[in-house]
Amino acid sequence: MKINTDNNFIDEMLSCFYNNESAVVATIVHTRGSTPRKEGAKMLIRKDGSFSGTIGGGCGESEVWQKAMEVFELGETTFLSVDLTEPVDGVDKVCGGVMDIMLERLDP
Repeated sequence: MKINTDNNFIDEMLSCFYNNESAVVATIVHTRGSTPRKEGAKMLIRKDGSFSGTIGGGCGESEVWQKAMEVFELGETTFLSVDLTEPVDGVDKVCGGVMDIMLERLDP
């Protein structure tokens, strides 16, 4: 698996810790088919709902964001499969794969 070493992502995570804030990190751990990002892509979600990084945008990122809000409350690492194969009403999808994503809460 390729690890995301984006300095902006690391700076954002360090900023959360410096400000004594928890964050949820979403990491793509496995993909099947055509997906916008591959294994190792990360997204950092803050409790206020803001985020940095990307796991591909659109509906998939929305699902991850919603699950991240649950992870803040439960505090437990969880996994989510984002299926990009089903058509959305009236919108053609570029991708046609599935992403398995790990969401973990990191506390300072």
